[in-house]
Amino acid sequence: MATHTASHGAHTLSVPDLLGISPLWMATGILIIVYALLISEKLNRAILAMLGAALMVIFGILNQDQALNGVDANTLALLIGMMVIVAITSKSGLFQYVAIKAAKSVKANPTGILIMLTLITAVFSALLDNVTTVLLIAPITLLITDALDTKVFPFFMAEILASNVGGMATLIGDPPNILIGSAAGLSFNDFLVNMAPVSGICLVVLTAIIYFMNRTSLAKIPAEASERIMKFDESGAITDARLMIKSLFVLALVLTGFTLGHSYGIQPGTSALSGAALLMLLAYWRQDAEQQSESVHHIFGEVEWVTILFFGGLFVIVAGVEQVGLLEMFAEYVLDVTQGDLMWTSFLIFWASGLLSAILDNIPFVATMIPLIEATESTFGPENLEVLWWSLAMGACLGGNGTLLGASANLTVAAFAEKAKQPIGFMSFMKVAFPIMLLTLVIANIYIWLRYFY
Repeated sequence: MATHTASHGAHTLSVPDLLGISPLWMATGILIIVYALLISEKLNRAILAMLGAALMVIFGILNQDQALNGVDANTLALLIGMMVIVAITSKSGLFQYVAIKAAKSVKANPTGILIMLTLITAVFSALLDNVTTVLLIAPITLLITDALDTKVFPFFMAEILASNVGGMATLIGDPPNILIGSAAGLSFNDFLVNMAPVSGICLVVLTAIIYFMNRTSLAKIPAEASERIMKFDESGAITDARLMIKSLFVLALVLTGFTLGHSYGIQPGTSALSGAALLMLLAYWRQDAEQQSESVHHIFGEVEWVTILFFGGLFVIVAGVEQVGLLEMFAEYVLDVTQGDLMWTSFLIFWASGLLSAILDNIPFVATMIPLIEATESTFGPENLEVLWWSLAMGACLGGNGTLLGASANLTVAAFAEKAKQPIGFMSFMKVAFPIMLLTLVIANIYIWLRYFY
């Protein structure tokens, strides 16, 4: 903790000292206020995170260099790169084509469509990220449910649950995984080997539950509605075949970079940004300078800068509470409760992350937990920390299904439902989702025990 002592020596005239408040209490206060306002949803989360980060520096808890060092550039690069790739790929109509083709492959049977959209959402969430996936799938779902003349709720409910279950399978599938992978140095392959099996098991269980919950009500939809969907032209959804081929080529290169890059010291953020730059080159190189500039501006306009700035600010806030020693205190408390037993520590982290991620957005929760787990390294050794990372990742991803606040993808889908004048109520969602979340948490806990401790 040399930096801790040095930083306090350098900040003798900091705001906390002038006000007679301990930096520990000041940093903790900022964290609690930011979290409380996040939960209340009264202020945009990017505004909150940026203000919280600014206060950490203004109040002297961190200096400028420490704040910048706290930002995980790899995570931000990975998010920006993938957002650009998906934004360009979506212009080709590929995702709409897949959804319509899937609906027609089950003869537009309403229950079959529900299951197909659930599986497509899970697979896309593993290969892209769950927020991007639901942004692409939700409008198509509204189109299909309009044609079926049925409520969108069971479809959106299934897609939210599938996005979080499918997203936990890979490094890039869910923002918490991106954070954990970057902090712990875990590769794309590490996530596939450790997380994909339990993701697959939970997806099978989830699909079965969705089928039995909705088969009776969906069976009442008249046959004419299915006939309307069979008339959809999936080939018409492809608006630019050449762009689609280029996009698939770049996506394949990026996924190869994710799987092989770790061995060569190439971070996923580098692979994603390189892929984004290459796809922009392939898509726009024939345009003149003015058109190119306009196209690039438009694509960067589709990057979710609110999410990027939220992450950036959050990193600084977490660096602040870590700097004052709060997370180290929590780590010591966790070890006291579990008496330094690795298995019970793993289970405690898993259930805490699962239940708390249902109430809080799982992104800020995981960002706070990462340095806490790092602080246990002196007790367990670096070789045993991996199981704690997997426990945190599984708990956070599955816990995100508990309520509408649990994950960014949930709120994204809820926004689409509201626009369509079919709002998803907080309690009506929780009534269905929370028991399913608990069941998947039990399955994942058994998996952790059998795989790492049995």
